[in-house]
Amino acid sequence: MTADATGSSGPKLDRSLNLFQVTTSGIGIVIGAGIYVLVGEAAAEAGSMVWAAFIIAATIGALTGLSYAELAGLFPSAGAEYEFARKAFNEFTGYIVGWLMIAGNVVGAGAVALGFAEYARRFVDLDERILAVALLAALAVIVSFSVRQWIWLTTVLVFLEVGGLLFVIFVGAPHIGDRSLLEGTPHGILSGAALVFFAFIGFDEVVTLSDETKDPARVIPRALLLALGISTALYVLVGIAAVSVIDWHDLATSDRPLALVIGHDGGGTASDVITWLALASTTSTVLLLLTASARLIYGMASNGSLPRPLARVSGRSKAPWVATWITFAIAAVFAWTGQLSLVAAITNFTVYAVFIAVNLAVLRLRRTMPDAHRSMRAGPSISGYPIASALGLISTLLLIAFLEPNAWLVGAALIAAALLLRLTRNTLTPR
Repeated sequence: MTADATGSSGPKLDRSLNLFQVTTSGIGIVIGAGIYVLVGEAAAEAGSMVWAAFIIAATIGALTGLSYAELAGLFPSAGAEYEFARKAFNEFTGYIVGWLMIAGNVVGAGAVALGFAEYARRFVDLDERILAVALLAALAVIVSFSVRQWIWLTTVLVFLEVGGLLFVIFVGAPHIGDRSLLEGTPHGILSGAALVFFAFIGFDEVVTLSDETKDPARVIPRALLLALGISTALYVLVGIAAVSVIDWHDLATSDRPLALVIGHDGGGTASDVITWLALASTTSTVLLLLTASARLIYGMASNGSLPRPLARVSGRSKAPWVATWITFAIAAVFAWTGQLSLVAAITNFTVYAVFIAVNLAVLRLRRTMPDAHRSMRAGPSISGYPIASALGLISTLLLIAFLEPNAWLVGAALIAAALLLRLTRNTLTPR
């Protein structure tokens, strides 16, 4: 039995998650399989100071993270960025921001599913597209279950991910001091930081779990910052361990840098270990991207920015089943076409555009709603405006200014598609 979630008599999402579970979900979406390659790519830029590149990237991310924390405490909602922009500006701005976030998540889910398929082919001789769509379908079924059920799968996968990175740290710990950790140039470190910045993207997705979290105004901001902090600590320690075990020149030329690190003491088992960890990481990331996308669609549909039927919730599982399967369908189409060249452009534009909107929302709401209760604030302020949000806005504007032309073209196309959908819907909707 299903019902419209927007009605007062309809079923609602199951509010059962706690701080540990939400934090675990945040860590799961931040730590993906990309870290197993990024360490080498970052070393090519930052030398043995790859660990410093991670710290700088985390600092930039944390500026906007503090803005997210303040807004999540002020407006805890599955609509997340859509809700923030809607409250700070207007419904139309919220619609555009929400649309961009959904696009980035859905495309990301399809792309990461293809990444899973590449690793899975080591064990199963099937077309990558078939494996990717099969993963998406299986996870869509799981996301359609009660949050109490799929959250435990997420927890297991995240423990595998974190366990893998802790193993790398364990292998490297005895070698700290064997090699210099200070070989690198300021320019190279900054280039490395720009490269690994996207390794921290995902902490913001925990906001979409607000409607399924107990005491979300208090829990969500803390879980968001905890996920970012724990992920940063793991990344920095992995960077130190990696360049302590293997010369950074060798890491920079390897397409499996952490396999080199594990293989230093693990021998021939390193490749299998990395493969299994990558499978766990990609599965966790796809699961959480599908979840976040479905919740964001649900949140927007509940407020009428998207068709109301998308907000339907299952009476049995209390999950947004319509939004979940719409998300699956779009991600599956993308995975089947395999247009990976679009991923970077879509991700780059959507992340930066949404970060700009979030920081602007904090600054505007400090002026329009100065006395509203905030369970967490974005740090010290000057004349009532938080310094972190201002710096987050400036740093994001600097980063988006250097986007490649194709990213701007893709961004313009996404906004045009959003406007066309809205115009078509308004035209067809009876007055």
